[in-house]
Amino acid sequence: MDLRLSNRTAFVAGASKGLGRATAHELAQEGCNVALCSRDGDRIQTAAEAIRDDTGAEVLPLVCDVTDAEQVESAIAQTANTFGGLHVLVTNAGGPPSGAATELDPSDYRDAVELNLMSTISLCDAALPHLRTAAAEDDHARVIMVTSVSSKQPIPTLALSNTARAGVQGYAKSLADDLGPTGITVNTVLPGYTRTQRLEDLADEIQERTGQSRTEIEAGWADDNALPRIGEPDEFAATVAFLASARAGYVTGVAFPVDGGRSKHLL
Repeated sequence: MDLRLSNRTAFVAGASKGLGRATAHELAQEGCNVALCSRDGDRIQTAAEAIRDDTGAEVLPLVCDVTDAEQVESAIAQTANTFGGLHVLVTNAGGPPSGAATELDPSDYRDAVELNLMSTISLCDAALPHLRTAAAEDDHARVIMVTSVSSKQPIPTLALSNTARAGVQGYAKSLADDLGPTGITVNTVLPGYTRTQRLEDLADEIQERTGQSRTEIEAGWADDNALPRIGEPDEFAATVAFLASARAGYVTGVAFPVDGGRSKHLL
């Protein structure tokens, strides 16, 4: 399938590792010019060089803290200036710390909302003028928000993520409705248990708390899925690439789980 992404420009937040990096690589492989950002200058430079070497794409590494609206505005403007526009925005940020609802205080929730919800809003606000131009010129403008399956079905001990990412879902649906007449599509992609550093860190926390082995922890996660295994980042990235493509022009307002059928025990 030709996704018709050649010579489009994509901005991918939180792209120095994990799902963000896999997404940036996939979009570059499909022919996009890709700007990718992270707070860590060394890591984002390393990721950009690896993606450029592997795909031959034009890649722009940017240092940007997505919780800082001024840095977000600057990064989006630099992307549009470098590549002559912006067609695809992928919002993404690391997950907040784990913890049960009764163990957390209001400041923890404020931090989580800043990290996951407000960063998404800032990125969209900065990108929308460029996306409106792209939609008017060639009818190709996409917003894709990386959230989590926890935004639909809360995960025990991830109260901060459950709360903040549910807010992203509400914002995404509202934005999709508002932007429909412009032709800009807005969708969310909800990863389940996927083999990233975030998952490794969660496994370490569970192991320390319960004494379970890593094998037992991963087997428990896999057993939640209709497909009894942990997902891979490139499987998630392929879904994002489709939603970014010209072929997905009639898909908007959708919360798209990439979770191996995690809902099998919830039906």
